[in-house]
Amino acid sequence: MLTIIDKIEKQTLINDYLTPQIIKDKDVKLGLRNPDGTGVVAGITTKGRVDGYQKILKDPVKKTYEVKPVPGRLFYCGYDVSKIIESMKPDSRFGFEEAAYLLLAGELPRKSDLTHFINELGKRRSLSRMERQIIMGEVQNDNQMYALHSVISHLSRCDEEADSTAIENVCRQSINLIAKFPTIVAANYNVLRYSKGADLRILRPKPELSIAENFLYLLYGVKPDQEEAHIFDIALILHAEHGGGNNSTFTVRSVSSSGANTYMAIAAGIASLSGHLHGGANESVKMMMKDLKKNVKNWDREREIRAYLTKILEKKAGDLKGKIYGFGHAVYTISDPRAIILKEYARKLAEKLDYDEEFRLYELVEKVASSILSNRNSKIMSANVDFYSGFVYEMLGIPRELYTPIFAMARVVGWCAHRIEQIMQGRIIRPAYIQVSAEEKEYVPLKER
Repeated sequence: MLTIIDKIEKQTLINDYLTPQIIKDKDVKLGLRNPDGTGVVAGITTKGRVDGYQKILKDPVKKTYEVKPVPGRLFYCGYDVSKIIESMKPDSRFGFEEAAYLLLAGELPRKSDLTHFINELGKRRSLSRMERQIIMGEVQNDNQMYALHSVISHLSRCDEEADSTAIENVCRQSINLIAKFPTIVAANYNVLRYSKGADLRILRPKPELSIAENFLYLLYGVKPDQEEAHIFDIALILHAEHGGGNNSTFTVRSVSSSGANTYMAIAAGIASLSGHLHGGANESVKMMMKDLKKNVKNWDREREIRAYLTKILEKKAGDLKGKIYGFGHAVYTISDPRAIILKEYARKLAEKLDYDEEFRLYELVEKVASSILSNRNSKIMSANVDFYSGFVYEMLGIPRELYTPIFAMARVVGWCAHRIEQIMQGRIIRPAYIQVSAEEKEYVPLKER
C-alpha cells in the first residue's frame, strides 16, 4: 500500500513533467539559456566580465546571430585578470587583497589605499567570543559547506546593525566577511578534526600575514612556504569573481534585491555553491583521477587513458554517471583562462614537490579527454579551472573537504561586490514564469472526489 509520501512523489512525477514540445511551444528558455547556449541577459554589472564567444549579427531584421568561439578572457572591473596576476610576479606580491579592493571599489587602489585596506582586513580577522561559540556549535557537522552556511547565517546575531542596507554599513559588513571567512573556514575544519579525536587547535590569525598566508597558517599551525602561499593566492584571485550570471552570484543578487541582510544573502550564495553542478567540481575531478590512477596501469600510455575515459562516458567506470569532470563551461569555449594560468602554477608546484609524474598524467588526461569530448559534442570542450584547482590544493596538503569552502572563501569578494551593486540598483528581481495551461479547472468538492 502506498504511503502518502509515496503517493505525492508518484503524482509529482506525473503532474510536474514537462515535455520538450511544451517547452518549445511556449518558447521558454530553461536555465535562462538561449537556444544557442548563451545566457539570457538578466541584469547589468560593472564587476566581472566573462568572454568566451562573440555574437555576430547575421540578420538585422530577424535579429539572428552567429556565435563564434574565442579564447576565454576574464575581466575584473575592466581589467584582464591574467594581466593583474602577471603584474605581481616581479616583486612576488600577494594580490588577493588588491583584487578584493578593485571589485568592491570599482578601481585599482593607490599604494596607500591598499596598505590601509590590508591593515583593516588584518584588524578584522579575529573572531569574537560569540563567533567562536557559534563555530563550536558545528562540532558534529561533517559537511564543511553545511557548517559554513550555518555559521555565516548566525553571524547576524553578532552585528547590532545586521539588517541595515545602508551602503556604508554593507561595505563594513563586506570587509568584515572577507576578513573573517578564512578564519571561519579553518576553524570549522579544526573543530571537525577535534570531533574525530584530534586535539583542538584554533589559532589566532596574524595581522601581518596576507589572506593566503593566514589561511594556510591557521590550517597547519606554522607559517607556510612563501612560494606555496603565492600559488594559493593566485588560486584565490582566479576564484574571486566570475560575472553576475553564475548561479551563486545571481542567487546573492536575487536575495539582496528583496532587502535581506548581508549575512542571509551570503548564506544563500553558500547554499547555491554547495550544489554539485556549481561548486565541488574539483572534488569530483580528484575522485575521478584517484579512480583512474588505480585502474590504469601505464600512466604514460595514451591508448590506455583513452580506453578508460571512454569507459567513464559509457557509465562503466568512475562514479558510473557517465561524466568526465573538469571539462566544458557554460561561457568559455576554446579555453578557460583560469585553467591556463593555474596549470602553469600547478606545473611549478609539481616540480618543487616531486609530483612530476602525476602532473604529466593530468596533462595527458586533459589532452585525451578534450579530444574525446570535443568529437562527441561537436564543439570544443577544453579543461576548466576545476580540473587543476583540486590538484593544486592536494599538492598544498589541503583536505578535500575544504575545496568548496575555499571556493566560497574567494568568491565572497564577488558576492559582496555584486550585493552592493544590486542594492544600489534598487529593484527586486522577479522573472516571469509561464503557466503550462491557461485552462481553468472546475473545483470538485472534497466529498465528491
